[in-house]
Amino acid sequence: MSETAPVIEETLPPYHGIALSDVRLVRSREDAESALAALLAADSIGFDTESKPTFRKGEVSTGPHLVQLATDSHAYLFQVGAGAAPSPGAAHLVEVLRAVLEAPAILKVGFGLGDDLRRLRAKLGIETRNVIDLATALRSVQPRDRNAWGAKTAVERFFGRRLQKSRRITTTNWALPRLSEQQIQYAADDAHVALRLYRHWREHFPAAATSAAANAARLASRAAVQARAEPQSPAQA
Repeated sequence: MSETAPVIEETLPPYHGIALSDVRLVRSREDAESALAALLAADSIGFDTESKPTFRKGEVSTGPHLVQLATDSHAYLFQVGAGAAPSPGAAHLVEVLRAVLEAPAILKVGFGLGDDLRRLRAKLGIETRNVIDLATALRSVQPRDRNAWGAKTAVERFFGRRLQKSRRITTTNWALPRLSEQQIQYAADDAHVALRLYRHWREHFPAAATSAAANAARLASRAAVQARAEPQSPAQA
């Protein structure tokens, strides 16, 4: 990064994320059914998770504690429990997450998703399919750029805006039963901006975006076939 980059970033107008009125906290079974219908109707969704940060050496994360999914018009936040396993009351939320995240026909897009996918598998037993990690995929825009893109970089380059990422909010306790308005806004924006950036990429760089989406769908379809062919364990039957 050049010495002038921070100055340039500060001169950019702020990015205005999704309105709080368009964020849905999924808590009840009715909430879950409404979210499921909206998410299954989407061709692509923004995707992210949040976990309570760990500070002690050797401490193992019990995340994810929050899973965020976004359509073009709404963001849905699922609180899946503070422990290493989902809370008993979160069973209906996990059912919805599994149906959406394992659906091979729905594309999921986000940034730096490696840990998110591993934690979803470990805690909820969800094998997320049909995924594009924009952190690496967007490098096709500038082939000589070997660095992974973050959401801040993508918003600056695609929209000419400054995405405000507060470390104070990032490192808050995402396992709290009641999240603050700032946490809700931050979490919803993470998922929603990923979808907006993917739409922009697909519109302005259609060959690269279409190729990435086709590859993700091909891998998802193959994984779904393999999963159906594998014998179920007694716990799954």
